Amino acid sequence: MACISLRFYEELNDFLPSDQRKCAFEHPIKPTQSIKHLIENLGVPHTEIELILANGESVGFDYLPNAGDQISLYPMFESLDVSPLLRLRDKPLREPCFLADAHLGKLARYLRLLGFDTLFFNDAGDSRLAEISVKDRRILLTRDRGLLMRREITHGCFIHALDTKEQLTELFKRLDLYRLVAPFTRCMVCNGSLNPIEKATISAELPKRVGEIYTEFRRCSDCAKIYWKGSHYRQLMEFIKTIAPAAFDE
Repeated sequence: MACISLRFYEELNDFLPSDQRKCAFEHPIKPTQSIKHLIENLGVPHTEIELILANGESVGFDYLPNAGDQISLYPMFESLDVSPLLRLRDKPLREPCFLADAHLGKLARYLRLLGFDTLFFNDAGDSRLAEISVKDRRILLTRDRGLLMRREITHGCFIHALDTKEQLTELFKRLDLYRLVAPFTRCMVCNGSLNPIEKATISAELPKRVGEIYTEFRRCSDCAKIYWKGSHYRQLMEFIKTIAPAAFDE
């Protein structure tokens, strides 16, 4: 049977068995099998791949490998400008918005804390998540590689880590999100925008002690929840600094 040589780079290796990681390996091909179908049969979601080189030339997911091809596959290059090359999607999302699946609710809340537009539904099925991701051009965040293999999804990230802080660190490094951090500008509960509001207009809604101590407030444009820099604020600031220490001035 005809074969090609495959080489996966960086975090793409995490999807492969140990004997295929960080090395070139031979793999059989079928006459009408696209490179997209082949790599997903190996367990690598197409959303994880940004660049495919066949014999040194960039190709798309519809490329039909030929016997003897040298195929190199690279992960997303959100922090690098590789626009002169043929890319596999229209363009990277330089100001990304996200959609987290049902298992990543805590990650969604922390992304909102950091100012990122992040939707989360704990009862949406795969079809609905795929529909929202495509319609709103949201990067789908999931630990379900099968979900990312749905053909309609173009932007997605497989989250490798289990710990929420590690998940954030992983996502920041991969998508180079540091310059986009805008803490306390989104509601952690509903994802609405937080806007400054005069204390006098909300004084009747505040707990007595809060009204006596604090002077600056923000209100969610969607759910109307009121925020202020209470005792939790410093703790959250310290947490943010561990993720993106140079992204903002306190």
